[in-house]
Amino acid sequence: MAIEKSITDPSLAAVLQISDQARDQAHALLQLADRASDGRATADVQAEIAKQQKQLFTNISHLRGLHRNACLSARDTKAQTAEARQEVDRLHLQLQNLYYEQRHLQGEITGCESYDHKYQQLPLIPVEEFLALRPEYVDSNDDERMFARIEHEREEREILEQRRQELLKRKQKLINDNKRRKDDLANLDQDLEKFIDAAKPILELFEKAP
Repeated sequence: MAIEKSITDPSLAAVLQISDQARDQAHALLQLADRASDGRATADVQAEIAKQQKQLFTNISHLRGLHRNACLSARDTKAQTAEARQEVDRLHLQLQNLYYEQRHLQGEITGCESYDHKYQQLPLIPVEEFLALRPEYVDSNDDERMFARIEHEREEREILEQRRQELLKRKQKLINDNKRRKDDLANLDQDLEKFIDAAKPILELFEKAP
């Protein structure tokens, strides 16, 4: 009874049912055979023995068919179980790969977060000073605010670079003007020397005059 309760598969339950029937028929047939061996084998007993034998053979044949079907079903179940196990192993391997990829990505994220980015070394103005200049970024997050600070630094550097270029141009112009003036002075000195040299004969005449 406990075995019958533990078996829920209909085909196996049918096997147990036919087995019980075949067993009961075998016991009944043995009892009839005992009666026949005692010399009480009447025509009715012989007919009952033949009937029980026929039913027993039928149940045994049926039982063999059920046994064959149960073996085939067990074989199919084993094949399905093997396929399911392979699928579970495949999914488990994929899960392990995902765990590995997750750990790898977490390591990459940690590395990126701890990386000493060059923008962190930029001499940016303090946040308070930047927010005083650009109050529209007061409610922005850190990333947006950092991007705006870097952009502000770029704009300021471009302005300073323009001023530097203008000053360089002015410096070069002053250098050129000074050089031109030096050249003019040098030419003037040469002209004066030529004038003095040309005036020497006249001075000598004045010196010889009484």
